[in-house]
Amino acid sequence: MKRSIVLIALIALPLILKGQYDSIISIQAGKRNIEGTMLFPESKNDVPLVLIIPGSGPIDRDGNHSLMNNNSLKMLAEGLFDNGIASLRYDKRGVKGNPVVNQKEADIRFEDFVQDARYWISNLRDLNGIGPVHVLGHSQGSLVAIIAAQGTDVRSVISLAGGGLPLEDVIRIQLEVQAPVLQEHADIILDSLRQGQDVKRVHPMLQSLFRPSLQPFIRSWMQYDPRIEIAKLDQPVLILNGTEDIQVGVDQAEKLHAAYSKSEMVILEKMNHVLKEVEGDTNKNLSAYYDPDLPLCPALVPAIVQFINAL
Repeated sequence: MKRSIVLIALIALPLILKGQYDSIISIQAGKRNIEGTMLFPESKNDVPLVLIIPGSGPIDRDGNHSLMNNNSLKMLAEGLFDNGIASLRYDKRGVKGNPVVNQKEADIRFEDFVQDARYWISNLRDLNGIGPVHVLGHSQGSLVAIIAAQGTDVRSVISLAGGGLPLEDVIRIQLEVQAPVLQEHADIILDSLRQGQDVKRVHPMLQSLFRPSLQPFIRSWMQYDPRIEIAKLDQPVLILNGTEDIQVGVDQAEKLHAAYSKSEMVILEKMNHVLKEVEGDTNKNLSAYYDPDLPLCPALVPAIVQFINAL
C-alpha cells in the first residue's frame, strides 16, 4: 500500500512555467507537513528524480533567504528538467513551507535536517511515474544527504560543495582565510563546544555563527565526520566542487573522494559556492550570492546529467 501523500497540484492543477510542470506537493512528516516544489518532465514514466537538499542557514527551496537571493537551486532544478530529469526541492526546517511549531532555535539539532530528508526519500519512491531517486545536497546539505541515504534504496548521492572535514575544522579553515582576526575567538568557542560546554560571551562578529541559541545545533553537527559517514554508503557518489568556492575549497572534495572508493569527483572551473560562474575577483564572487539573474556555471548540470544517465 502506498504511503499517504497529499498532491496539491501535481496531477490536477499543474502550473506551466517556462514549459515546465512546476507543482507544489506536501508530505506528512510526523505531526506536521513539509511542502516542496517538483519539476516533472511531461509524458514520461520512470523518470529519475533528484531530491535537492539546501545548505546552511535559513535557506528556502530556491537557494535563497531574506538577505541573499541568487536562485541557485531553482536554476539547478530547471537545468535538470531541461535534460529530462525530475526534481523535488524543499525549504529548510523552519523556513516557509517547512514550518515548525513549538521548536525554538535552541531545540533544533542536525539530526532534524536528516530526518526531514528521510521523510522525502520514503515518500517520493511511491509517486507514480518516478524512477530511481537520487539525493543531492548542497554545502551543509551534502552531509545531510550522505547520512539520510544510508541504509536506503536511493540510487546515488551527489555532494555539491560539501565539506570533507568535521565542521570545526572547516570553520577554522574558513576563518583563517577570510577573517584571521577572529581565529583565536573561534578556537576558544569550538574547543568549549567540543567539550560539551556552551559559551555565553561571543564576539559580536561571530554572533551569526555561535550565538548561544545556535550552539546546541553546532554541537550536534560537530559530531559527524563526513569522511566516516560517506564510507557507510553503498551507492555511487558524485562529488562536485568549484575552483572559485571561497567557502568550501577543492581540497574538501578531495578528502571526501579519498574516503570512499565508489565516488567520482568533478572539479568545475570558475564555479563558486552558490554555483555561479565567476572570475577570480573576490568582489565579483561575493556579488554573485545576490544576483538571481546570473546563470549557473555551465558545466554543472551536464556533469550531474552525465553521472545519472551512466548509472
